[in-house]
Amino acid sequence: MRELFRPEPLTDFSKEENRKAFEEALKIVEGELGKTYPLVIGEEVIDPGRTITSTNPAKHSEVIGYVGKARLEDVERAIKTAEEAFESWKRVPGEERARYLYKAAAILRRKKHIISAWMVKEAGKSWVEADADTAEAIDFLEYYGREMERLSAPQPLTVLPGEDDVLEYISLGVGAIIPPWNFPVAILTGMTMSAVVTGNTVLLKPASATPVVGYKMFEIFREAGVPGGVINFIPGSGGEIGDAMVDHPRIRFISFTGSVEVGTRIYERAAKVQPGQKWLKRVVAEMGGKDAIIVDETADLEAAAQGIVTSAFGFQGQKCSACSRAILLDSIYDELLERIVEKTKALVQGDPATYAHTLGPVIDRAAYDKIMNYIELGRKEGRLVLGGTGHDEVGYFIEPTIIEEVDPHARIAQEEIFGPVLAVIRAKDFDHALAIANDTDYGLTGSVYSKNRAHLEKARREFHVGNLYFNRKCTGAIVGAHPFGGFNMSGTDSKAGGPDYLTHFMQLKSVAEVL
Repeated sequence: MRELFRPEPLTDFSKEENRKAFEEALKIVEGELGKTYPLVIGEEVIDPGRTITSTNPAKHSEVIGYVGKARLEDVERAIKTAEEAFESWKRVPGEERARYLYKAAAILRRKKHIISAWMVKEAGKSWVEADADTAEAIDFLEYYGREMERLSAPQPLTVLPGEDDVLEYISLGVGAIIPPWNFPVAILTGMTMSAVVTGNTVLLKPASATPVVGYKMFEIFREAGVPGGVINFIPGSGGEIGDAMVDHPRIRFISFTGSVEVGTRIYERAAKVQPGQKWLKRVVAEMGGKDAIIVDETADLEAAAQGIVTSAFGFQGQKCSACSRAILLDSIYDELLERIVEKTKALVQGDPATYAHTLGPVIDRAAYDKIMNYIELGRKEGRLVLGGTGHDEVGYFIEPTIIEEVDPHARIAQEEIFGPVLAVIRAKDFDHALAIANDTDYGLTGSVYSKNRAHLEKARREFHVGNLYFNRKCTGAIVGAHPFGGFNMSGTDSKAGGPDYLTHFMQLKSVAEVL
């Protein structure tokens, strides 16, 4: 009997042997830079005659690799191939499909540092952030495997005399998987393999900023034995092949993580029934946040300062769960702001290939320009306390930036920046802080630092976010413990890593037989 799910332990980089092992992994990855990677449709390896060039955001002159760029005809071929594979894959028992996930998890454990090193190079993640990303991918594989075993068992029903009644989950069909660049291993794995373990076949379109990592994960899935055609690897432009995948009448579902602009576009397009379409497409979407940490006068200010800094600037603030608003009660505002600034100054920025560099670059030129524009706006909407400077000569580096005395309705307090920018907002009391926190279009994560039980219970009832944390940071959801997904424009609240997630990719069939 398989043991109960337990989260994958993180690597302790304080140990010299672990640091040496990761340095060796980086050397291996550096020796493989600049290779070309194909499309894979079924068992066919395809060179489309054009590529996406992936570069290192910390050193934009360094090419990570060249990845085939799919055309519309490749999408059509991939859908046809996935449909053919679906006919056999859907008949594989759920417990058997789960074993493919357990095998992939075992392979990923053996290759943990190699995969993490690829993320350091292609996504600009620090060692710690990359290691956590890989560990989360292992967690998704182990957790969803066990969930599929649970959902494959007989489902409880009311027993009627003289009838044999059965309720079972069945697969949907062919789906489009569109993961983000910021968690190119964990979220790609969770989105892809949740659909696969439930008996569906998919078109996997990795993010254009991290397609090499996407291919490396695809290789692991194939090494685990997932049959050809079950996962079809087709990187390409969202505007070109992404729309084609979403619109296609034979696509049954779309699983997407990314910006609200793209997510709402997908949601709208998927709602239109195309000629020949026999179903209403399902959309699973996680679209970002404008997350807040509230600190009241009873809080442990040292813990709050650390939680805010870690949540705001971990992976350069490029997380949908990142703290972009610190809402501080007036009585502790000045003291806590001073602690936040002090801890932020201690962060070391540079090429994340060096372990001591806890902050790396933002992902690309477009992100750099967007974030710098928000910082210029922030200078007008508040008082710049720290940072505010970018350095793009070698890589796309932006100093961690703190802007205080920000009006709750200022643009930098309302719009998702997705970078290392923290808006600090003053609240007169706890009710005011809670009202400020809820006054956005989003509702993904939030945190409250307080020793006041009445405040915590009020936040439990009224802080309208999908993932709420007390006296801890608002990033770092753990699979199985913190099912992840948000309200409002943060998405469909799909709760990745939770007991309901796999049901998004299946439908229930009831069969009753008179005895």
